Amino acid sequence: MLRTLLLRLVALVLFTSAGAASAALNVFATVPEWAALAKEIGGDQATVFAATTALQDPHRIEARPSLIARARSAGLVVATGAELEIGWLPMVLRESGNAAVQPGQPGYFEAATVVRMLEVPTRLDRADGDVHPAGNPHLQLDPRNILRVGEALAARLAQVDPAHAEVYKANLARFGERWRAAQARWEQAAAPLRGVPVWVQHRAFPYLSAWLGLKEVGALEAKPGVEPGSAQLADVLARQKAMPARMVLRPAYARATASDWLAERAGIPAVVLPFTVGGSAEAQDLFGLFDDTVRRLLAALK
Repeated sequence: MLRTLLLRLVALVLFTSAGAASAALNVFATVPEWAALAKEIGGDQATVFAATTALQDPHRIEARPSLIARARSAGLVVATGAELEIGWLPMVLRESGNAAVQPGQPGYFEAATVVRMLEVPTRLDRADGDVHPAGNPHLQLDPRNILRVGEALAARLAQVDPAHAEVYKANLARFGERWRAAQARWEQAAAPLRGVPVWVQHRAFPYLSAWLGLKEVGALEAKPGVEPGSAQLADVLARQKAMPARMVLRPAYARATASDWLAERAGIPAVVLPFTVGGSAEAQDLFGLFDDTVRRLLAALK
């Protein structure tokens, strides 16, 4: 009887140890695009949590207890950086008490550190609105950035979870092959968009415009993050009459008021772009995000 109990105890310990060794890495992603990328590369070895949805403004998130609890159990935090999450993520990390995922530790990763940033300001003055010192943080809408971030993220996953380094490497290779093929397809389809003048409601699309060759004539917001008033919109309409744009773009999370106002008076389409994964019914993963973005832009051009 004693021998049987001992054998069962040994079996239980071995089972528990094996389960702990194969447990998936908990990844806390601040925004849906990095959650989707972490799933592509992490595969079965990563349990991924997205702290925000596509219909939330990533600048303005509350540091809720539920987010703190998630960060407390994370083995890796994946953020955009460039102060996109400055209003909430530092508090979440601090209150989590998780030393492994604090800035400067291997368990903390920022996408903005591995790409070339656009719209880096030449002066810093809060009177100018929500200005980001390191540049515009909405870097996810250039597929070339997605692959750069993916390569760096795979290396970081391997660093914090070396037991599955080869899995992450293989997943990255498969993703990269599919991604390059899709990028070539998107670029071919989007060729008619090159040089097309557009308004943007918020400066959310410089990386998309740089990739596709769209010509941004201006933003409806006089200051980033500040809703345009009637005088500002009247000025935009006057500029539209002098130098017509073909459409006005806004991200799915933004209020429609300003872009719809201009679209109605200027007789141009207001195009709602998904902006990130989950921003439309079609954008349920990274591939769908760009499929739907290109499709909506081409539809508005017609």
